[in-house]
This record gives sequence, structure tokens and C-alpha cells, in this order.
Amino acid sequence: MNLRDHILLFLLGLVLFIPFLGQVHLFDWDEINFAESAREMMITGNWFQVQINFEPFWEKPPLFFWMQVLSMKLFGVNEFAARLPNAIAGILTLQVFYLIGAHHHGRDFGILWALLYVGSFLPHLYFKSGIIDPWFNLFIFLSIYFLYLIIEEKAYGRFKYAVAAGIFTGLAILTKGPVGFLLFLLTFLTWWVWSRFRRPASFGVIATYALVALSVTFLWFGLETLQNGPWFLVEFITYQVDLFLNPVAGHKQPIYYHFLVVLLGCFPLSVFAIPTFSRRFQGDHDRLSLWMKFTFWVVMILFSIVTTKIVHYSSMSYLPLSYLAALFIHERIQSRKRLPRWQHIWVSAQGGLIAFALLTVPLLIQFRAKWVHLIKDPFVVGNLEATVDGFGGEWLVGVVFATVLILTLRTMRRQLHSGVRILCMGTALTIFLTMPLIVPIIESISQRSAIAFFEAQQGEDVYLETYGYKSYAHYFYGRIQPSTSHNMDEHALDGSQKPIMVSVKVNRLERFIEEYPNAQFLNEEGGFHFFQID
Repeated sequence: MNLRDHILLFLLGLVLFIPFLGQVHLFDWDEINFAESAREMMITGNWFQVQINFEPFWEKPPLFFWMQVLSMKLFGVNEFAARLPNAIAGILTLQVFYLIGAHHHGRDFGILWALLYVGSFLPHLYFKSGIIDPWFNLFIFLSIYFLYLIIEEKAYGRFKYAVAAGIFTGLAILTKGPVGFLLFLLTFLTWWVWSRFRRPASFGVIATYALVALSVTFLWFGLETLQNGPWFLVEFITYQVDLFLNPVAGHKQPIYYHFLVVLLGCFPLSVFAIPTFSRRFQGDHDRLSLWMKFTFWVVMILFSIVTTKIVHYSSMSYLPLSYLAALFIHERIQSRKRLPRWQHIWVSAQGGLIAFALLTVPLLIQFRAKWVHLIKDPFVVGNLEATVDGFGGEWLVGVVFATVLILTLRTMRRQLHSGVRILCMGTALTIFLTMPLIVPIIESISQRSAIAFFEAQQGEDVYLETYGYKSYAHYFYGRIQPSTSHNMDEHALDGSQKPIMVSVKVNRLERFIEEYPNAQFLNEEGGFHFFQID
């Protein structure tokens, strides 16, 4: 392993993932939800029972919130601190890819794998977010990789691999719950059926894995039960089952939803990985590519079956898919073969559409007064009428990506290795520029006016609420305390004289006024109307 490569990848991750983390407000729902749970954990000192609005939050175990709490203690309760854990996950993920890739296929493969991942849109973007998945994905990936080593490696070290697999399975469970073990188990069962029920390892190795995984999960599941009894865990597991079986409102999508997300959102690595699913593709000699396919299909099928479909649910599939993409490119480079013509066409077509979008969306927003009258939805119109910060040249990001695409297509025909590097680094640069230039525009249109309203209430002895839409913004940006934790339905019953400051979506305005005719109108902006109820 080359120390220089590790340092360069570390610096690359540092430069790409750390800057601009606090550039925009956290986005509803998940980013704000998780940061608020971490903030409430700091306030209450309750490190074992995750809360939202100072009530039990059954959806997630506490490990990721512990990371956010540590970050917030170091850097304050803000966007940078909420997103920093995932930037660290990104830096570590690149190191893991290099280590595994170089071990199996050499240094060049390790670098190629890391560059493909950082140079693809959704995989890169999640490392600049405040959601749970980057850490969960890394833990699951490592647990399955060590399972692969237990089964496929014929040399010594199986007990060592079992300990590592158990640790990472336990950490995955502490990050996102039982699904951490479910993905591991389903991947193992897939291999077991494929191998015609071959014995995977000795009883001692299996027992070691199980004991270590249980010991790690005991850090929360066990101690929580010992301290407070089983009620919290029973509710937690019940909620997880319900989430699996019943769709969350607004997140019921067609069964092919995640396939489209991965295919289009993981550009360009998804394009390069497609040929590896052909019967003609030989794979690698040590069968790691086979395990990557097992993992990919387990994730995709499981989350296609789950009734609640959210974009990042299938993000675990990006890791094995990126290995397959790197393997395909690596083999082409080694054999001095060009890419198939259809891949050139796909890269140019999808890349061209992305460049066009990055070019035209800022311009459309800049000149929105000329066409906003064509929109019939009053909330969308209100969003588009919000004040937008920008210098007017955000469309240059599209020009940058178009230039990268042209250079890539010209170079790949002669030198595949150089062309892929240009594409990956150019895409990473495009995402880097998008964060400070385009994302703030999107955030200012979609939610900033409502968040600014809640920020203005910080420190005031008032209740904060939303009407007509679900949000966590008033909790985090209003910095609610246990004394101001509230639900509008409780206002008539609690006898409190505290006013309620309410954000109302414009398309729910008439119903709100009918229900609260004495509400005092304060102002409106960005598709939201703001009221005070005394």
C-alpha cells in the first residue's frame, strides 16, 4: 500500500467534502429531523432514547446522533456540525475503497474505484449531507466484505474476520436498526443458496461473529433494556415493522423506483457497471465481484419491496455497484479495449442533459418573472417569488460540466484511463461548485422564508407550529425547549397563555383561516403565510 496515495486521497476528500457544509440551511425532513434529535439529546442528557419534539422517536437507534452531538459540542449547534460526520464518512470510505481495491487488484484499481465514487453525483452528494446513510452504508459494506473473507479466503484469519464482521454488523444495527442485520443475513443467504448450501465456516467462527455482533448492539439495546425496561425497544421494533409494511405518506412509489434512482442518480458509475451484469462478463478471479452482485441485488430487491420508498434507502447499493464499475473499466484498460459505442452515447446523452439542466435552471430562476404566471399552483408561485441570493453567473456551473464532458468524450476514445479520470474529477468539481452556487438558490426558493421566520423566534417564550405541511424546521431553527414543546391540538387544553407562531402553506390558507378566524396575520413570503394565535 502506498502512503502517498492515502495522503492524496485524504486531501481529496478533505477538499471536496468539508468546504461549504454550512452554506445552506438543513433540508426538511431528514437532515433537520436528525440534527434536532441530536440537539434534544444534548438538552435532555438522555443518550439512549432518541427524541423529536421531546417525545420518543422510534425510527432510529442513537449511534449517528451520538456522532452529531460530538460534532455539535465541538462546533456548535449548526449546519456544519450536523453534516460533518458524513464528510468524515466520505473521507474514510475513499480510504476503504483504496485499501480493498489495491489488495485485490493493485494500486491503480484502488485509485480508480475511489475516483469513480467521488466522481458520481448521488454517492458524492450524500457525503455533504446530514442524513444517516453514509455511515450505515460503510458499516454494512465492511461487514459483508469481512463475511466474504471468512467464506472465500482459504488461509488463516477467519476468527479475525469474524470479529471484524461482527463489529461492523453491530455498528450498522446501532446506526439504523434491524435492517443492518437483515441486509447482512440476506446477502449471506443469497450466497448460501447459490453455493448449494455449502458450509460457510466452523461453528467457532460463526459463534465468534454472533457474540461480537451481540456485544456491540448491547451498547444500546441491552443497556436501554436494563435501565428502562423493554417498552422503548418494543415500540422501536413495532415501528420498524410498520415502516416496512406500510408506506409513509408521500413516499409510496412504483416498484422500479430505486432502479431509476440508481441508474440516473449514480451517473457516471452506473453506466460503466451495466455490462458487469451480462453473462459474458467473467468477473474477477477471487469472486469478490460475485459478492458485490449479491449485495447489490439484495439491497435493490429489498427496498423495492418495502412500501416506503425514499431516495436514499437504496444508497447502500452504490458501494458494490461502484466496485463493479471500477472492475469493468479496469479490465478494459488492462486489455486496451475501448468502451462499447452505446456507453459513449449514454455518457454524452445523460451528461449533456445534466449540463443543460445546470445551465438552464439558474437562468430560468433568474428570469422567472417572465414565465411564473404560467404556473397554476399557488405554493409553487410563492416559492418562485421568494428572494433569491446569487450573483447571476450560476449557469457557469453548467458550462464547466459541458466542457468536462467534451474533454472526456474526446479523450476516452484514445485513452480510456485518462478519459475516465477527467470525467470523475470534472464531475466532482461540478458538484463542488454546485454546493455554494446552485444549492443555495434551491434552498431559498423551497424553504428559507419559513426557516427565517422560525429563526426569528429563537429565545422567545412562544410555541412554534406549521399548518398544512409536515416539517421539523420549527423545532431545530426555533431552538425549542421542553417548556416550548407543543402541538397545536393541545393549545385549547393546556391553559397556557403563550402565543403560537404558525407557518401556513398558501394552498392551505383558506382552511387555516376557517379553523382559526382570530389568528393575527404577520406577513407572507416564499409561498408561506405567517400568523400569531394568542
